[in-house]
Amino acid sequence: MPYILGFLLAAFLALSASAQPSFPELESRAAALEALEDDDARYRAAGVLYIGRTGLAADGPLLVKRLSDEHPVVRAVAEQSVWRVWSRSGDAETDQLLAAGVEEMEIGLYNEAIHTFSNVIKRKPDFAEGWNKRATALFLAGDLRASLADCDEVVKRNPQHFGALSGYGQIYFRLKEYKKSIEYFRRALEVNPNLTELETVIRRLERLMRSKGQRAV
Repeated sequence: MPYILGFLLAAFLALSASAQPSFPELESRAAALEALEDDDARYRAAGVLYIGRTGLAADGPLLVKRLSDEHPVVRAVAEQSVWRVWSRSGDAETDQLLAAGVEEMEIGLYNEAIHTFSNVIKRKPDFAEGWNKRATALFLAGDLRASLADCDEVVKRNPQHFGALSGYGQIYFRLKEYKKSIEYFRRALEVNPNLTELETVIRRLERLMRSKGQRAV
């Protein structure tokens, strides 16, 4: 993730060098919050990065707003930063436990990851990302109904969680409930219009439904 952000920043600086030679340095949260609404995209990106670097899950809505920014680099940086703040509960030990579960999940230890994320949920039941990560692990383990139940818990706590909304879409696709799959993919796109690959998926699902004599809407 740091590499991606660094690459985007370098690209952004190159694009904007003719306007101003330096990238704005923000020294406080107050300055970052103000920068998020600045007319200059470089300042908006700086605000997004500051919040992404220092913020908590509760700051998610501030960054989600920038997913629809007019500048593509601001949008890209916002998406990375949203995931960063969503993964912070405000408790260091809980966050370390979440990271450990992610490592287990990435190497295919799904049952171990599910157990770890369950401990995260026990420690911080209002922390949406604990539920989201367990939903992902359950999906990968093939327990689709349990994954759906955890997605429900995610959106109760974070209705803007485009990852969980997209997760619903994937689960309902596996269950061959294509109308619901399309519905949730569209909801994910409404929150994060940068998920352009979902537009292709939706079109294919619509064609699939038509071939089966079903209506997508």
